[in-house]
Amino acid sequence: METPDPADTSARTAADAADGVTAQPTGIAALDWAAASARPHYRAAVVDLLGALAYGELAAFERLAEDAKLAPTLADKAELAKMASAEFHHFERLRDRLTAIDAEPTGAMEPFAKALDEFHRQTAPSDWLEGLVKAYVGDSIASDFYREVAVRLDSDTRALVVAVLDDTGHGNFAVEKVRAAIEADPRLGGRLALWARRLMGEALSQAQRVVADRDALSTMLVGGVADGFDLAAVGEMFSRITKAHTKRMAALGLAA
Repeated sequence: METPDPADTSARTAADAADGVTAQPTGIAALDWAAASARPHYRAAVVDLLGALAYGELAAFERLAEDAKLAPTLADKAELAKMASAEFHHFERLRDRLTAIDAEPTGAMEPFAKALDEFHRQTAPSDWLEGLVKAYVGDSIASDFYREVAVRLDSDTRALVVAVLDDTGHGNFAVEKVRAAIEADPRLGGRLALWARRLMGEALSQAQRVVADRDALSTMLVGGVADGFDLAAVGEMFSRITKAHTKRMAALGLAA
């Protein structure tokens, strides 16, 4: 999984980031939390964002712990347990940040629990390999989405969000295991490719539902509390996420 350097917390537009050009922060992105949070609608959007991320990390911890039960070897089981621990640490950082900004963590997460739980219910893997593909494809799509949002956040919140999106190691682990399995049995490629395409559709639909259901988040995305982001740019954002998915499919040795 390609993960941006967590230390690089400068605000960049997605287009500039793709070209390797650093833009000067503007609007909210040029402020720290103390200044930006004076705007009530922005503060509400950040609480929503951190709540969604926190529940996502908690769910990822639970899922990896469950996936470990399907691991074919003790070494694989231990590797997934290590990754689950990293996800829980990310959850703790988000929970502590919500508390620090006087937001109740459980209340902030609650609006997103049903949608995320439903996504995981609909995409429950049937075996070890499907679980690896789900973690690599599904989690990466979510991370891409949150990174797109992060460049429009205040500097303090942006640094936290980028840090908790850091790769826990699951990306490289999944690629290695899935490619080896397909090499050993090429017939697996077709089934796993279909599975990954389903995950892509479900993940994008879930992200769109989350945004649509939360006024503060949707306003952030269309430019209500941040400069230079409009409805057309939202479409471009999802197009970039789709292209990144195609690259990950190739890394897995699967057809997009």
